Amino acid sequence: MRSLHSRFIITSLIAVSICLAAASVALVQIFADSYSKRVQSELTGHINRLAAVIRFLPGGRLQVPENPPDNRFLIPYGGLYWQIDDPVGKAEVRSSSLFDYVLPLPEESHPVGIMHQYRLSGPEGKDVLVQERVLSLAAPKGRRPIRIAVAVNADEVDSARLGFALDILPYVAVLAALLVLMSIGQLWIGLRPLDRIGRDLEAVRDRRASRLAGAYPREVQPIVNQLNKLLQSQAAAMEKARSRASDLAHGLKTPLTVLTNNAYSLREKGEVEIADELDHLAETMLSHVEHELARARITPSPDQRSGDADVEKIISETVRMLRHTEAGERLAWEIDVAEDLSVPVDPHDFRELAGNLLENACKWAKNRIHVSAVRHSGHSRLMIEDDGPGVSPERLPDLPRRGVRLDRLKPGFGLGLAIVSEIAAVYDLTLTLENRVEGGFRAEVVFPDVIASRIPDN
Repeated sequence: MRSLHSRFIITSLIAVSICLAAASVALVQIFADSYSKRVQSELTGHINRLAAVIRFLPGGRLQVPENPPDNRFLIPYGGLYWQIDDPVGKAEVRSSSLFDYVLPLPEESHPVGIMHQYRLSGPEGKDVLVQERVLSLAAPKGRRPIRIAVAVNADEVDSARLGFALDILPYVAVLAALLVLMSIGQLWIGLRPLDRIGRDLEAVRDRRASRLAGAYPREVQPIVNQLNKLLQSQAAAMEKARSRASDLAHGLKTPLTVLTNNAYSLREKGEVEIADELDHLAETMLSHVEHELARARITPSPDQRSGDADVEKIISETVRMLRHTEAGERLAWEIDVAEDLSVPVDPHDFRELAGNLLENACKWAKNRIHVSAVRHSGHSRLMIEDDGPGVSPERLPDLPRRGVRLDRLKPGFGLGLAIVSEIAAVYDLTLTLENRVEGGFRAEVVFPDVIASRIPDN
């Protein structure tokens, strides 16, 4: 179970159930004890009333009152009984409710005046609660010990206990529900800072913030501070790595330029073969340097982008620059970009992607270039079309590869589409390069509304 909410709720249910069950048992026991005391008090009262009306006849025989203190003593097996034993006179007198049954009182003797309680087997196989007391009463031949026992059916106390338990059960269930709801409310309030951390981290991922800001509870603040330090160190490390890669590539460009000049000098001296080889090596290395420079500028993962790209703004700026080039000023540019369209790609990366596609189209177009960008349900689509010669079908799969040049007479290193392909891989974009049926070339890029983090292999 990996959810804190589920753990807390289940723990709360178990704890509340245990506590309320224990409390219910305690309440039922308290009620049963109280009820038992009331029954014992009632039995004591019956014993005292019986003791007050017992008489001895002149011959020493016990005389029992004809009118008992409670009518239940008259009903056979009615649930309330009395029994008087005269050990000296060998007499035993019982209430009418006992009918033909004799209470099996213990045979051991008891001190006079001390109350004793038993649970014995009674009429009809039912247990009875018995209260007994030995009294010393005046008789014609002197004082005699008399055992007076009063009993009541035990199921009266048991039924009262069960009835009380059933009566409080609905209230216990309502109390349990209230306690669980209060626990859930406490959990919701207590975990709100963690939910806020999640929202703030999402804002950092979406580049709407650079750190976790705001005041957090004292218990959570250390975690927030550590996360901010981690974000800061990660950003600094990535920037340092990109700067070092860029510095390394720039540092190699100067020796390559010198190598190119040396090749030119050798060619003037008649060393054409060596000069061509040096030119080829310099061009290959310079192509690699340019490629690494471009890769160093690409954001390593979508989560580290500086923000979302404004498609209309970047396309307009790029087309405006290309229109001032020798190839772009002779072309008819058709721009159809939806207003307020943005995609979850770093603005620099989108500028690199769109710029390379537009430069490629400008390089090969004859008369016109059509650019469209629209948003559909769940994704946005950028399409760049030209009316150039297109690409032979067998060469289409090779276009995204680094260094592929269809025409050596055209300027460049064959890196544009390779860079576009790498940006598409970072952001999990769908890149389609194909010939148009009516002639020309089409490049299409699909941008999902939600882009997961992916770090391309180096």
